[in-house]
Amino acid sequence: MSSSSQFSLFGQRRFLPFFMTQGLGAFNDNVFKNALAALLVFKSSQLAGLNTDQVVNLSAMLFILPFFLFSALFGQFADKYEKSMQIRRVKLLEVGIMLFATLGFWLDSITLLLGVLFLLGLQSTIFGPIKFGILPQILRREELVGGNALVEMGTFVAILLGTIAGPQLAGIETDWPAWVAAACLAIAATGYGFSRRIPEAPAVAPELKINWNVLTETVRNLRYINTNRTVLHSVLGISWFWFFGATFLVQVPSYSQNVLGGDEDLMSGLLALFIIGISTGSLLCEKLSGKVVEIGLVPFGAFGLTAFGIDLYFASPANPGVGVSVGGFYTDPGNWRIMADLLLIGVFGGFYTVPLYALVQQRSDPSYRSRVIAGLNILNALFMVAAAILAMLLLGGAGFSIPELFLLTAILNAVVAVYIFTLVPEFLVRFLVWMLIHTIYRVRMTGEEHIPERGPIIVAANHVSFADPLILGGMIRRPVNFVMYYRIYRIPLLNFIFRTGKAIPIAGRDEDPEILENAYRRIHKVLGAGQVLGIFPEGGITHDGEIQPFKPGIEKIIQEQPVQVIPVALCNLWGSMFSRRDPLHRRRPYKLWARVDVRVGAPIPAQEVTAERLQREVERLRGDDR
Repeated sequence: MSSSSQFSLFGQRRFLPFFMTQGLGAFNDNVFKNALAALLVFKSSQLAGLNTDQVVNLSAMLFILPFFLFSALFGQFADKYEKSMQIRRVKLLEVGIMLFATLGFWLDSITLLLGVLFLLGLQSTIFGPIKFGILPQILRREELVGGNALVEMGTFVAILLGTIAGPQLAGIETDWPAWVAAACLAIAATGYGFSRRIPEAPAVAPELKINWNVLTETVRNLRYINTNRTVLHSVLGISWFWFFGATFLVQVPSYSQNVLGGDEDLMSGLLALFIIGISTGSLLCEKLSGKVVEIGLVPFGAFGLTAFGIDLYFASPANPGVGVSVGGFYTDPGNWRIMADLLLIGVFGGFYTVPLYALVQQRSDPSYRSRVIAGLNILNALFMVAAAILAMLLLGGAGFSIPELFLLTAILNAVVAVYIFTLVPEFLVRFLVWMLIHTIYRVRMTGEEHIPERGPIIVAANHVSFADPLILGGMIRRPVNFVMYYRIYRIPLLNFIFRTGKAIPIAGRDEDPEILENAYRRIHKVLGAGQVLGIFPEGGITHDGEIQPFKPGIEKIIQEQPVQVIPVALCNLWGSMFSRRDPLHRRRPYKLWARVDVRVGAPIPAQEVTAERLQREVERLRGDDR
């Protein structure tokens, strides 16, 4: 695994031009949208008697409408055709749209400018499936989390900068529409220039026949997402975050003015806190996950979203402030809790979303990946619309205050999280395992490239501690079905993890023949389904730190189902609190936060597997590091 950080991607052509292209696109969208919002406010007298709030809501609907109408269609295009060419055409479309915007500003036509907003939504609809579909093609597996984190960070920073720049350009007193038009054209042209440097990303489904019926294709996309349980609930989790995020972000202007008593500068400051937080959380994901897709961060993120969302309610003032400046707000210690809550909601939002996006990309069929993203975009749009409707109902008819809306949303987040993690316990189990290997141990894995991404394999390791299955399961990025001694399987608390992780309890023939026979049936079922089987051929945990003779049960399994075997050595675990260095009643946390090595060897072909050969390979990998 490369030791370089995600930021090294900025020095590589395969990533930097794409990053700049997508970031400038998001920046341009938000410059125009916020400049148009300023137009609606400053020139409301020219709206032909229309209510300003109605036009603002209409503009939001026009931007999001193309996601409902065309996502399914352009998801097919993203899979069928080469992606760098499609991106260049999308950026040329953006230049054309901004020329149309220039005409709208020149004619001072609200109708034309609202049409531009619809076209920008259409452009985003086309670009979305390409954006997330291209990342697994231009990034290596260990770069996927870091790349997604950078894209997430770049997108939110672009939103913040566009939110600030749009009204600032709109505030120029002399001929301000010309400044907005010039800025948008310049940004679009610059984005096109970067797009020409994006390397080729071949079509993943060139044989695909385009279905022009967007309704039936939308249904087909959603049905396909439903075929993979983990992808389905990851998609729903992402869409829920957009519900959560939209609820908070949309209310920031009113919260700044009506609750805190501030102005537009305070609004920008609070938005900046949230976006700095989500950017920081996104970037920390690579470090916390060890450059792999670590879904254990998702429950951690969900917990933070709920905890700090609830705390924001209690931290908000009971009586609205008056005339609060951004400087006065920041320097008042009484407001630091609000600032911390907004910042940490963003941080934990990054922990929540980045692994989910990476998981959807990793677990989706490459030939169908962009269509999955298209379905995700449709659901995102639905959830954001639902958030807006709920907010209007609660703040209007039900008489909720904005802090009360935040409280309800945070509680709903906890309910949704419990529901998803109950349906897919893999998220919660990975979280518990992630906590183990980042608190009691510091685990480093080498040779992970020897573990194939697909197909049946057996992972065989030496057995040093009770935590061995958790450490291996936490570091191997495919679900592993471990065979373990039934008495260890039944250990309280750990049993939940083992059972949820589909571990296979086994006993000696003299102890319980029924458990043994059932274990072999499940073993063959796991390998027959193309999954990963984990075994400890010693048959028990070492009592002296040395590798015990491997038992021949592995040979029986291979004879009946010949698959390759991956030798793995667990190193530096002897003497830790979960090993058998001392009797249980005397066990203390020796080697707390110690460095543990997981060393993966080259696969052994089925025809060469023997217990003696496998033991020699594990001993060689381990060396003298007990």
